Amino acid sequence: MEDSTDLYDSYETNDSPPWADHQHQCLEDQNKVECLRRKIKYYFMNPCEKYHARGRKPWKLALQIIKIAIITIQLVSFGLSNQMVVTFKEENLMTFKHLFLKDYVDGSMDTYAVYRQDDVYDYIDYIIEKYGHLHNITVGNHEYEKKDAMFTPMSLCQDFYQNGTIYPSDETFEIDAQVVTECLEIYPMYNPKLREGYPHFELYFKRMISVTITFVLKAINLQTVRHRELPDCYDFTVIITFDNQAHSGRIKINLENDVDINECRDWKVTGAYARNVNLTVLFDCLIIITCITSFALCTRSVIKGIQLQFEYTLYCRRNCGKEVPLSDKVEFLNGWYFLIIISDMLTIIGSILKIEIQTKVLTSYDICSIFLGIGTMFVWIGVIRYMGYFRKYNILILTLRAAFPNVIRFICCAAIIYISYCFCGWIVLGPYHEKFRTLNTVSECLFSLINGDDMFPTFKNMTHKSSLVWVFSRVYLYSFVSLFIYMILSLFITIITDTYDTIKQQQQSGLPTSELQKFLSVCQDLPNSGLYRLDEKKGCFLDCFINRFRRHEESLTSEA
Repeated sequence: MEDSTDLYDSYETNDSPPWADHQHQCLEDQNKVECLRRKIKYYFMNPCEKYHARGRKPWKLALQIIKIAIITIQLVSFGLSNQMVVTFKEENLMTFKHLFLKDYVDGSMDTYAVYRQDDVYDYIDYIIEKYGHLHNITVGNHEYEKKDAMFTPMSLCQDFYQNGTIYPSDETFEIDAQVVTECLEIYPMYNPKLREGYPHFELYFKRMISVTITFVLKAINLQTVRHRELPDCYDFTVIITFDNQAHSGRIKINLENDVDINECRDWKVTGAYARNVNLTVLFDCLIIITCITSFALCTRSVIKGIQLQFEYTLYCRRNCGKEVPLSDKVEFLNGWYFLIIISDMLTIIGSILKIEIQTKVLTSYDICSIFLGIGTMFVWIGVIRYMGYFRKYNILILTLRAAFPNVIRFICCAAIIYISYCFCGWIVLGPYHEKFRTLNTVSECLFSLINGDDMFPTFKNMTHKSSLVWVFSRVYLYSFVSLFIYMILSLFITIITDTYDTIKQQQQSGLPTSELQKFLSVCQDLPNSGLYRLDEKKGCFLDCFINRFRRHEESLTSEA
């Protein structure tokens, strides 16, 4: 009894009994967990909830809205300018075909060919003649290229096997596979016939691989003046090819042109005010600054999510003794932020290229279009993120995200079957059907069949030269259509539908489905409760401790 009395006396003399430290430690750990819950819950809030929780204005949301508007304006402006460039290129290509190709008719390029030796010489003479009289026949502002006050000549080159004797009647031949190139130069204003003016230049038809005619013409795109833009100067490298690689008796003729866009050396525009290029460049610089700001904000959010993931993983490992599932870790990595970051990077690069194009440093419209186009596409796709804050719209995003792994696995299996049909159709039906001549056309044809397009012509255009191949084509096409449309495509739709039903049931039940959601469901604090507001001087733990102490005092008061 005395011992017990002394024990009680010792408790009375000490300020804190032994269990007080343990109680204080438990309270401290509990406050840390609550603080972690609020931090994670705040991270997953939408901009409006974050505003009510801590009073922080949704600068990131406002910045994204502004960025969408200015990037769209930039893309439309660049697209209209690019459209004039494309139109000028295409119309000049059509002009060159009518000027330099004998008896050319629109749309006949696939069948444009010669079959006689005299016709080859006549068509080459026709090109030389029209090139020499360009000033008298063209209705455009085309001119010859000059270097050192001299017109650059036309180049006529013949590629042929070095030596060879071919006797099809005896089924014998001897060929040297080494290719020799023989060229000659023809200056403008001097346009004799090939065999008369250059008797030493002979076409070796049996050994000839190709004849290539190359020359450069210059032009100015004046249509931009009406849109208050300075005209550009164009260099058209025209390449006319007589293709005899097949040695089938049919020499195909093709005309192509390579375009270089340059800033005109000297210009003067009267009667119209040129658009101020500096204002356009300034607008592009504003877009670059906006994208850099967006990039910084999204990167900061990604880093913050990674930090919270580490804190949550450490909590589960120390307090619960288990590892966090990969699906819960991925929740902290917001894919929309990565999409916006990629969009910002592409838009910044595209805007820099656009500035260089406007200042005539570069002329690569295609590369700039790719960067700006993909960047703008990702910006608009990012709008879905904010629509996902509404419950009815969010089901689409959740369905796509949940079904994505199963869809990828399904597509991988279906792709194997698809590729097998592509190889089989190419090797068997290629010699008998135009749509199966190359692997690329085979893939396009089969993909069209999956979508129900072009079915009847695909069946009808199969030639009847081989009855066995014709029967095989029927079995091949019917089996492919039946397998992909009635089975694989239906299973694909079923995967999406089942995922949609599962997500819808989860939303209706309202029950947490993951460990992270169960962890956050314990925190019932509303955004406007004031418990999410942090005092930077106190820190998270102290703020959570004070809030918990206040609630404890309020509960004691209500009980009293």
